[in-house]
Amino acid sequence: MEQKKLTVFDIKSRKNSSPRISMLTAYDYPWALLADQSGIDILLVGDSLGMVVLGYQDTVSVTMDEMIHHVKIVSRVAKRALVIGDMPFGSYNVSKEKAVENANRFMKEGRADCVKLEGGKTMAPVIEAIVNAGIPVQGHIGLTPQTASALGGFKVQGKNAEAARALIEDAKAVEKAGCFSLVMEAVPAPVAKIITETVSIPTIGIGAGIDCDGQVLVMYDMVGLFDRFTPKFVKQYAKISEIISSAIAEFKADVENGRFPEEKHSFTMKSDELEKIEKYLKE
Repeated sequence: MEQKKLTVFDIKSRKNSSPRISMLTAYDYPWALLADQSGIDILLVGDSLGMVVLGYQDTVSVTMDEMIHHVKIVSRVAKRALVIGDMPFGSYNVSKEKAVENANRFMKEGRADCVKLEGGKTMAPVIEAIVNAGIPVQGHIGLTPQTASALGGFKVQGKNAEAARALIEDAKAVEKAGCFSLVMEAVPAPVAKIITETVSIPTIGIGAGIDCDGQVLVMYDMVGLFDRFTPKFVKQYAKISEIISSAIAEFKADVENGRFPEEKHSFTMKSDELEKIEKYLKE
């Protein structure tokens, strides 16, 4: 029986309901396939691609072409999950026209179901323009990695009353602009709870406590494949890097010591054909 493809309306209907929304990043065929077959609701092709897959020092460096390349892959795989293309730095903060143009690229070339972009009140007009162009948008407030330097680095946002009020206003602004859901990153749990209770759209937390309508993690963080740093809010469900490193070391040792390949890994040929070759070499 073919699985039903989730839509933005399915996600919106999960506000204040059970089960909560599960969301993971995915960047390529095998990981997207595993996540989709496991029933993950949303696959985000995040700009974290730049760091965890492409090896950049930050998310700012990743380009639209690189993002679309990977969105295409994930979109081909996802039979059930909603696929979101994460708009990279410079693709939407130049002008509303440029933002709509790049959002269209995600939909037309990447076959994404919707897009995500960072920012609160200041980005509300951009969000509204993209939504008015017929493209669903997921918002992202709190710690916004693309502009982390302007926020004082990768720090928790909204820790005092004034900053928390600004986050609440950001959430209301992106809701009014037309976002169908909202990611909150590195926000104190009590503040995230207030925002979740204030807005009518689902909230998805990453380091924002248990009271959000859903949760998201970077896949490579969750399974222990990205070792440059591990944020406090990450729960590592596996340490696959250790398993992979052990397998590589064992392969290296087997090759160096002549233990691989074994006979079962090799191909043979008929003895009479081998005799013909030996006869040829003696001529």
